[in-house]
Amino acid sequence: MIKFDKVTKTFGSDGQEVHAVKDVSLTINKGEIFGIIGFSGAGKSTLLRLVNLLERPTFGKIIVNEKEISTISQTELRKLRSRIGMIFQSFNLLSSRNVAGNIAYPLKLAKVPKDKRDERVEELLRFVGLEDKVNKYPEQLSGGQKQRVGIARALATSPDILICDEATSALDPETTEEILNLLKKVNKEYDITILLITHEMHVIRSICSRVAVMEDGKVIEQGNVYDIFSNPQSKTTRNFISSVLNDNLSPRLLDRLHREHSGNIYRLIFTGGVSSKPIISQIAKKYNLDFNIMYGSIHELQDQLYGNLIVELIGTDSIVKEAVNELREIVEVKEVLGSESRLDHVLA
Repeated sequence: MIKFDKVTKTFGSDGQEVHAVKDVSLTINKGEIFGIIGFSGAGKSTLLRLVNLLERPTFGKIIVNEKEISTISQTELRKLRSRIGMIFQSFNLLSSRNVAGNIAYPLKLAKVPKDKRDERVEELLRFVGLEDKVNKYPEQLSGGQKQRVGIARALATSPDILICDEATSALDPETTEEILNLLKKVNKEYDITILLITHEMHVIRSICSRVAVMEDGKVIEQGNVYDIFSNPQSKTTRNFISSVLNDNLSPRLLDRLHREHSGNIYRLIFTGGVSSKPIISQIAKKYNLDFNIMYGSIHELQDQLYGNLIVELIGTDSIVKEAVNELREIVEVKEVLGSESRLDHVLA
C-alpha cells in the first residue's frame, strides 16, 4: 500500500517558493493499478518521485508498505528502493550493455550470484516476449522492445511496487496497446501494485481501476475509473475524457440543432445494465411523444456499459415534462437544451 497524507513539496527558485505538490492525500491499495493524470506541470512527476524519496516531502507523510518513509534509515531506504521498480518514458537503457546485461544490472548491483542472475534474466525474457533478443543492444531494438526490456529490468528484483513514468507516451498506438497489455499481465501474474502517471486518458481507461486527476499541484478529483468517466466533476477531467470518448458536440453543431429543431433537446447518460434497455422508445409510447436521436454513443468501461444520447422530445410542454421526470428516475438527464436553457449547459 502507498499512502500520501497531506503531502506538500516546495522548491525554491530565484528566491521564490514553487509548490509542485499541494496538500495531496491519496491511498493506492495493494495489488491495484492506480493512475495519476494531468497536463504538463500538474505535479504528477514530482509526486511519483516522492514514493521512493528521490524527492523528499516538505510537509506531510508518505507511507509505503506500512512504513513512514521520511523517517527511515538509509539502510531501510535502500531496502525500500529495491522493492520498487521504475519504468521510464525514455527507457533509460544502458547502451553499452545488451538486453541480458540491462536486465541483469540491478541483480548485479544487489550481488545476486551469476547463475541466479542468468536464471532470472531467462525467466523475464520469456515473460516479456524477447527470448530472441537476448544478445541485441538497445540501438538494435524498436521503441516497444526497449520498453519491454525496461519492464523486465524493473521486475528483476521482484518488487512489490512498479512505478511507471509516462511509459507509453513515446510509442505508437499499436505498441502502446501491447505495453499496456503487458503491464496488466505484470499486475495479474505477479500481484504487483502499479502506480502510473500519464497525460493520456486512453491509458487510464485501458488498465487502471482508480484514477486521480491533478492540476496545479493539487488532486482535483479522484475515484473509480467508471465513476470518473461517467460523472466527471471538473472541467479538466471533462477535457481529458472527451479526448477518448469524443462525446461532446461542437458549439456550432449544437447551435444549429437548437435553431433547426422546435422540440426540447436533452442529453441522457445511461450507465450499467440500463444502457441495453429500450428506455426511450418505452417512454415515448407511454406518453405519446415523438423523439429524434441526434447523437448516440456507447462505451465499455471496466466491463460496464456507459451510454450517451442527445435526443429531441416532441410534444406538449406538460407531457414532455412528465416524460423527463420519469426518465430522471431511470437515467441521468444531465444537461438540457430547451427554450429555458442556455446552449452552454450542454458543454458545462
